[in-house]
Amino acid sequence: MAVQPEGTPCWADATFADLEGAKSFYGDVLGWTFGESSPEYGGYTTAYANGKRAAAVCPPMPGTDAPSAWCLYLASPDAAVTAEKVRAGGGEVLMEPMQVGEFGTMLLARDPGGAVFGVWQADTHDGFETEMGVPGGYCWGEVFTRDPKAADTFFPAVFPYTVRKFDDESMDFGMYDVQGETVLGRMAMGDDFPPEVPAYLNVYFAVPDCDAAVAKATERGGVLRFGPMDSPFGRFAALSDPQGASFTVIDVTRTEGEMPATSPA
Repeated sequence: MAVQPEGTPCWADATFADLEGAKSFYGDVLGWTFGESSPEYGGYTTAYANGKRAAAVCPPMPGTDAPSAWCLYLASPDAAVTAEKVRAGGGEVLMEPMQVGEFGTMLLARDPGGAVFGVWQADTHDGFETEMGVPGGYCWGEVFTRDPKAADTFFPAVFPYTVRKFDDESMDFGMYDVQGETVLGRMAMGDDFPPEVPAYLNVYFAVPDCDAAVAKATERGGVLRFGPMDSPFGRFAALSDPQGASFTVIDVTRTEGEMPATSPA
């Protein structure tokens, strides 16, 4: 895969206290296989879908007790410049740009609404090798936020996004486009989200059968949070894994309904 345009989701990883448990769970639910862990990079372990890089898992850094969560990384040609844009836009840089060997440079940031995301400046590691919609691979990402106006201001100030919104006023949903392609969604969190659930970037992984993936996930100790539900984009369901990390599975081959109309924000 070529280096992605700036602002495009390009990688995802998660930390787990029980790394072997996470590998077993995602291996069953998403069909992943795993490479050797890298002791020089804290046990970082790449997950593969049909032999192609799909994501990574790793143990938490020593001395940290942050809950398990998926982190979605957005592509940047210059992580240091992106960090300055994050600050200028009212966000917070949680981890300054850090070179990761020959692979690239990463940083972690938080938007004004509290959603944490990563930034990746690729060198030899240019991110996902899986193709959009292929089972086991990354498929889609959304910013879930209680402050949609702030998100729609912040993210286009940091990345070269143009914003469109659904015309349907019953749902406050935005889409961030780069070079005419929609790369990220933005969903307003309503009263149906418990107040203790923070803003976050939701990661979707493609599966060949949504209901089968849900059955396997819950059988393995995961929790169904929403769905399964049919949509014009595919049949999807929101889950939490046994260690509490949230993610969504989607079967893009099973669609229902008309694509929603959108207008520039």
